[in-house]
Amino acid sequence: MGQRNDLDAAPKQERHVGLTSLLAKLRNAPQAAQSVVHNFGWMVGGRIVAAVFSLMYLAIVTRELGVSGFGKFAIITGAAQLLANLLAFQTWQVIVQYGVTHTEDHDEEKLGRLYRGCLLLDLVSAIGGIFAAALILHYLSEPLNVKPTLARATLVFNIIMLLSLRSTPLGIMRLRDRFSLAAAAESAQPTFRLIGALVCWLTHPTLQGFLIAWAIAELATAAAHWYGVYKIGDMPLLLGKWRGQKQVIEDNPGIIRFALTTNFSQSLNMTIKQLPLFLVGGLTGTAAAGAFRLAAQLTRSLTMLSQLVARAAFPEIVRAVRNVGIGSVAGMTLRTMRFAFAVSVVVFAFAVFFGDDILVMVGGQEFRRAYVSLLWLAAAGCVELVVVGFEPSIMAAQRAHWSMIAQMAGGLALIGGSWLFEPVMGADGVAVAVFVNALTQALLLGLIIWSLIRGSHARAADVRFPAKD
Repeated sequence: MGQRNDLDAAPKQERHVGLTSLLAKLRNAPQAAQSVVHNFGWMVGGRIVAAVFSLMYLAIVTRELGVSGFGKFAIITGAAQLLANLLAFQTWQVIVQYGVTHTEDHDEEKLGRLYRGCLLLDLVSAIGGIFAAALILHYLSEPLNVKPTLARATLVFNIIMLLSLRSTPLGIMRLRDRFSLAAAAESAQPTFRLIGALVCWLTHPTLQGFLIAWAIAELATAAAHWYGVYKIGDMPLLLGKWRGQKQVIEDNPGIIRFALTTNFSQSLNMTIKQLPLFLVGGLTGTAAAGAFRLAAQLTRSLTMLSQLVARAAFPEIVRAVRNVGIGSVAGMTLRTMRFAFAVSVVVFAFAVFFGDDILVMVGGQEFRRAYVSLLWLAAAGCVELVVVGFEPSIMAAQRAHWSMIAQMAGGLALIGGSWLFEPVMGADGVAVAVFVNALTQALLLGLIIWSLIRGSHARAADVRFPAKD
């Protein structure tokens, strides 16, 4: 009897030892990996809310405006997003890239100058964007058959979107590892869009009405971001002494080149992201553009993990590259790829089996035509997800111009693919070109990161075993 009790107790003891060992491994995990997981968890929570709310407000907008009206709405908001990002500097990346050094050195004077310099960049780009939007609408509204009332609404929407500055506060929250606040602030946009869509649905369900609701949501989102900075306690640092602001260039070697490169890289990336919609709208009409936009929006919700992983990992990658070198991120990159590949398989399977039903559920029967486009866009998103760790590592190594070259090559592949496939496949052909673009960028980014890591290991070997004369 005693022997039997011992046998029964053995598996329990083994399980207890295994659990204790697992907890010990988690406690001893690298701090960077723990930080990435913690940051990622907060961002996933916010994005899940955003994905659910976006499906709800998309259902309202698409069903009220119809496939053609939603196409016009998508082109207007897409053009505003493109313009807002075309001139905007990625100041959140600048703050994380250079702010890490100042926080580790406890130099708040330099950190404050960095904050203020980034805010000035945001203001300058916003003012430039407003002038550009006014000129574009003044000279192109008539050729594009945009009525004066809609042109005014579009200009107001552009102005509000451009003045809704939130890149600098986002960078401050991420630098301070306050991803919970950042996730809450970013959740404000889908929340207020949903509220605005519901109000429009009940009172004034027109194109102009939805544009006003989207503009108010942008202002509320910006306010939420600045409130996050206030909660952290960095507002006095941001609004400190503005004298000697030019010294920010001396404090942060290479900041101008980094800011310009990331700006151009993001502008190029946004142009590539928005170009397919404009190609579909220009080549096949607003109805096809509306269906294509809904498919792209659903795909973005399915593959949101890629952007989240990149943003969550970027601060830790910057710290690792600064302290150890680019070779230190090889293990993190491989682990991220394995995880992302498994997730991408699940995402694509979900798109295959449920994509058609979701299109009909959200937009109605008219949007069923976008199912094939949805599959190609989902495949492109999965490719981006697998190589999600590449671009942040390249940016952290201050090789953003290499990333930009990969994006340019991908953009050329997108244009060439659209030219080849659109006459044969219509909007689906543009979706195929988006997949070709993603594949081209993934291959080039992979070659770049492999070259950087290999060069880092070679330099380390030279230091350890110098060549004999």
